[in-house]
Amino acid sequence: MAAGTLMSDTDSTLRAILQDVLGLSAERVAAFDASTGLFGDLPELDSMAVAGLLTEIEDRLDIVIEDDEVDGELLESYGNLLSFLEAKVAA
Repeated sequence: MAAGTLMSDTDSTLRAILQDVLGLSAERVAAFDASTGLFGDLPELDSMAVAGLLTEIEDRLDIVIEDDEVDGELLESYGNLLSFLEAKVAA
């Protein structure tokens, strides 16, 4: 993250969720940027972990993610997931 860049509440919450659910180190998650690959790039994020991740996101952000909103593109990169969640939280 660039110096001076403000992290949104959704961004910091998502980083905490990834750390907690996937058991990733704080340093590793802090280094994520919009282009960081998730599903297919993080061995910790397998098909079994996706359900737990989405459930935790819903609980912590107080949103509902519909099944038809979840596709490969959503979990392709950190930026895709964050943009989706920021839009859901704002709605």
